[in-house]
Amino acid sequence: MAVTTDIHGDISISQKASLLAPQLKALADETRLTLVLLLAERPRSVRELTDATGLSQTLVSHHLTPLREQNLITATPRGRSNIYSICCDEIAVPVQMLAGLTEAAASCEEGDCE
Repeated sequence: MAVTTDIHGDISISQKASLLAPQLKALADETRLTLVLLLAERPRSVRELTDATGLSQTLVSHHLTPLREQNLITATPRGRSNIYSICCDEIAVPVQMLAGLTEAAASCEEGDCE
């Protein structure tokens, strides 16, 4: 199989896919996606995330781990806890845009799709 480079001459499309797949896998879980959407609004502590989701502290921490491992979120120590935030706008903006698809799909179901 031939490996091709993209228009920028950086890495091949297949290499990009190999790098992107684990990040998308981390985002593919509904709970983790919920956490990312909350963090896209503003940085939050685990406590704030548990309050917003109704999940236990243990479960929130469990789901934050793969997001941190994929460098999608960062943790900044504050006292005895961490404040979690989205790593960058390159993650926050597309995730928020994709979340808007649910509203568009609901409009189409109601006959308001143009």
